Amino acid sequence: MEVHPSNIETAAQMESVQHLQGSEAVRERAYNGGGWLLSGIMCVNILLLGCALVSGSAFNSVAITTVHRQIFLIILLLLTILWMVFYSIITYRKNQALPLKDSHAGPVWLRAGLVLFGVLSLIMDIFKIANYVGYIHCDSPVKVAFPVVQAVFLFVQTYFLWIHAQDCVQLHKNFTRYGLAVTLSTNLVLWMAAVTEESVHQTEIPENANVTRSIDLQPPILVSAGYGDDKCKCSHSSCSLFKEAYFYLYPFNIEYSLFASAMAYVMWHNVGRVVEDHSHRNTKFCLKHMYVGPVAGILLVLAGLATFIVYEVEVVEENQEKINNALMMHFIMNIVIVSLMSVSTVVGCAIYRLDKRERVSEKNPTRSLDVGLLVGASIGQFIISYFTIVAVVATGAKGHLNALNLAWAILTVVQLGLQNFFIIEGLHREPLRAVQEAELHVSGHALQSHTEMSVILKNNKPRNNFTSTQDRLSCKRRALKEVCLFLLLANAILWIMPAFGARPQFDHSVEIKFYKFTMWAAIVNIGLPFGIFYRMHSVASLLELYVMS
Repeated sequence: MEVHPSNIETAAQMESVQHLQGSEAVRERAYNGGGWLLSGIMCVNILLLGCALVSGSAFNSVAITTVHRQIFLIILLLLTILWMVFYSIITYRKNQALPLKDSHAGPVWLRAGLVLFGVLSLIMDIFKIANYVGYIHCDSPVKVAFPVVQAVFLFVQTYFLWIHAQDCVQLHKNFTRYGLAVTLSTNLVLWMAAVTEESVHQTEIPENANVTRSIDLQPPILVSAGYGDDKCKCSHSSCSLFKEAYFYLYPFNIEYSLFASAMAYVMWHNVGRVVEDHSHRNTKFCLKHMYVGPVAGILLVLAGLATFIVYEVEVVEENQEKINNALMMHFIMNIVIVSLMSVSTVVGCAIYRLDKRERVSEKNPTRSLDVGLLVGASIGQFIISYFTIVAVVATGAKGHLNALNLAWAILTVVQLGLQNFFIIEGLHREPLRAVQEAELHVSGHALQSHTEMSVILKNNKPRNNFTSTQDRLSCKRRALKEVCLFLLLANAILWIMPAFGARPQFDHSVEIKFYKFTMWAAIVNIGLPFGIFYRMHSVASLLELYVMS
């Protein structure tokens, strides 16, 4: 075979170009490492400053007030808005020559959740504006300006993340890193501020509460999360109504900030990343042939909502017997939920052991973030559960309430461990649909090899083999989808109850007596927000597992 000299020369030139490109890529990555590091350091410093201001404004109404914190947040919000506008107008348009996308980043259900929480957060800001306007005659106008700026920020950021969440930026990389670092830190500071206000609102114990009568302790002085004080009266009669309304929307605003933070982090990690595989597998969310998981999950959600409403009504009563009955009902309901979830998770793990899917070895920032958030957020619920176990066991676990509280804490620990394993294993495995297509493809080749044997064999036996293989795979897929749907709905009700005010940790006084109020309030107010986020993040991860199955 004759090889033309021009072909050899062309191959040598291509090899030389690839070598130079590789060397340039290495130098570029080394050069950009400084921008990556400096932007991360900047993000951490903004977070620490924001944390100090948020904490100071919550516990000190003289030196650091809510106004100081909101001025800082307004500055961050305006800087983030300006950067997102700059990116959309200049960087993105110039970067369209190399439209690299990370198909794993910003899936449609995550962006849809962001839009939903963004709309509810926008309604919350409208209620805040309506409430704070009533105090503008005797209070700082900053308290009205902040929700206005935040509403604009919500609109701009939601649009920005919906369009650009999958971008792998190749132009203005360092400037983009800094902008995304500010975006990430802004959302996390907003999350800390919202969590602090919600925690202060929920931890505020009235003088006639059962807990304060049962223990000889004075709770720490917390600054009210609302606006206006006794000296500043609202100019209209609807202030209390708007205030109560926007506090019910705080859980959605908290989740919005976390969703946006996760998407901004993935964008920041993808800056300068060259994605080799641009293919995106079309997936559909379909409930066809799904019965057991959705029905059982919906029944569990309805039962949980019913007990939650009764609990919220009864615990505000001064009748100790009613409070104890409400606590017992709440404990039993939660024990049933986590027990069923544990059993379902074991079934899902057994399916993993039976299938032939391999683990995905490709490094992916979205997967790494999902796992990190899942494990990190679960630590908050682990902390509360273990502190409860120690307190109840140390005090003897006397009475039905203590026994139920102990059982709930132990089962929660078991359920968290099993669910973390189930979700992490599922996220790191090849989609079951791909395995099914591969096996059916092999079966198809086997059928073709038998076509020359006889017409009868072709028309009967191979079809039966093909059908049995398809049914076996479909059965496995359906079982896994049923488990994912049930766990998804169960995690949803476990998010709803604490997010909207269920605080048995303060209504049941064993932990308060054992750890004292100040320490126990700190444990709950730090661990519970992470536990609430864990449930919502689990819902998103289980939805992705359902689609992958």
